Amino acid sequence: MLSSDLYGELRPWAFAIAYRMLGSVSEAEDVVQEAFLRLHQALQRDEQITSPRAYVATLVTRLAIDQLRSARARRERYVGEWLPEPLVGEQSPAERAETADSLSLAFLVLLESLSPRQRAAFLLREVFDYSYSEVAEIIGTDVDSTRHLVARARASIRERRPRYYASRRQRDELARRFFAAVEEGDLSALEALLARDVALHGDGGGKVPAPARPVHGRERVAKLLLIAMSTVARGGGVRLDVTEVNGQPGAMVFDAHDRLVAVLGLDIAEGQVQAIHSIVNPDKLRHIDRVGDLVALVRAGRRPRAAEPLAKPTAASPSNDPTNGSRS
Repeated sequence: MLSSDLYGELRPWAFAIAYRMLGSVSEAEDVVQEAFLRLHQALQRDEQITSPRAYVATLVTRLAIDQLRSARARRERYVGEWLPEPLVGEQSPAERAETADSLSLAFLVLLESLSPRQRAAFLLREVFDYSYSEVAEIIGTDVDSTRHLVARARASIRERRPRYYASRRQRDELARRFFAAVEEGDLSALEALLARDVALHGDGGGKVPAPARPVHGRERVAKLLLIAMSTVARGGGVRLDVTEVNGQPGAMVFDAHDRLVAVLGLDIAEGQVQAIHSIVNPDKLRHIDRVGDLVALVRAGRRPRAAEPLAKPTAASPSNDPTNGSRS
């Protein structure tokens, strides 16, 4: 039988592998559940499992590879840009040291460029510190092929994302200033925090307004952010809750009824915001909190306001002043 202690020990670690493989909370949960079901069935058949941890790692990885292969076709038909489902909330110091930047939205997006087996080999070796022989056994190949998979994946990742280092304090301070500028509508302050070639990525899934393609450039991104915030604020008011998103600075955006309408994640390097990831697809937010109607907020915010009634002229008003009339 699978004890609750063993399940409690292995589940967070199994989810960590599955989520990094798939970039989806719901799909990762399904993979983990299936893996533990198979482990339970194997134990009931009295199969000899010397290492439940290795057994679960193999199941989770192989199930995730299969899931990723079928998901690729769906993601190619996805409306707009596809972004991972966010994980919200602060990590413990141990989790933060363990995950480093392997959980960030920017990193997960980069992993999408790898084949499913490259992704599995790279994550198991570079993030979870498995040996090449262990990785080869898990993904069902030989050691030389595994080394080749990891090398190609590593080169692809390094080419597209140079490693930058910033202290947690520096990131948090810059994020605080960023969200303050957004809330206050301070364009110049916001532009000063953005890298010249900053990119804004948005995922609405075709269900709510979002850029169809990444928006690049300091001025364009800053103006678009402030226009978007101003629009939804006019539509009924919004509130920003600054928090961690996938281990990086970010915020949750709530409407006036405390319903979640967006999650924003920041990629910070060299003292500036390099990328912003905005997830507004409601299907990718339901695992976090109650979801609001962003479409209604935007529609209300774009609606022209009713004209103010004209004030009635008074005796002291210019319109009743005979000296202010035009000459006939």
